Amino acid sequence: MDIVIGTLLLRPYVFGFLACYLVLGARDLGWRGTLVFGGWVWLVAWVAEFSSTRTGVPFGLYTYTGATRGQELFIADVPFMDALSFIFLAYAAFCLARGCLGRDASPLAVTVLGGTFMMLLDVVIDPVAVRGDRWFLGQIFYYPNGGAYFGVPLSNFAGWMLVGMVGIGGYIYGWASGRAPGRKPLGGIALYYAVLGFNLAVTAWIGEWVLLAIGLVLHATVAVLVVMLRPRPLPWADMESQKA
Repeated sequence: MDIVIGTLLLRPYVFGFLACYLVLGARDLGWRGTLVFGGWVWLVAWVAEFSSTRTGVPFGLYTYTGATRGQELFIADVPFMDALSFIFLAYAAFCLARGCLGRDASPLAVTVLGGTFMMLLDVVIDPVAVRGDRWFLGQIFYYPNGGAYFGVPLSNFAGWMLVGMVGIGGYIYGWASGRAPGRKPLGGIALYYAVLGFNLAVTAWIGEWVLLAIGLVLHATVAVLVVMLRPRPLPWADMESQKA
């Protein structure tokens, strides 16, 4: 019980975002869909983390320091909360992809774009996380061989895109019978930008101004493209009009 409480207290922002996911997901996918999506994405993420800490596939080789062992829950050498984070990140990316492509988009397009949006979040998240000793995350992991992008290997971003696609695509094709379901993606889109805003704020707090500038320019460009390419009428407005 102490470990469970410690996990909650050590990463309150993770569980705050996860609570948002549960509320927004229940309105969008229904409770059963929300639990299936979360369980599936957690499993995919944990397997990817477990594999990467041993073989370097798919994220690149990295090591958890174990600094918080005894304070939070670990499964093997992977902190429970780390794989848990992928749930709301994948859901937010899934919603943004649906919002961009519209209700009648092909499941494959939603899967690929959702994985891409999830990877774009990590362009900010991972460089900040690897500098966890400079903020309240702590130094929980490191890349032994470093990396070309602010200490992060480029393979990490390919891994995030792959995990995002497997998580979103597995839900669509496995649970939703080859459809990209959901009625209210707007909340998930807001969650995407809330997570991004949190990480950009931490980036500014630790004084990584070049990383902050890259993140702002990249995601501002993506937001403009999303608005320019969105279907008309707005997909979430159309979905609201279809509700029972």
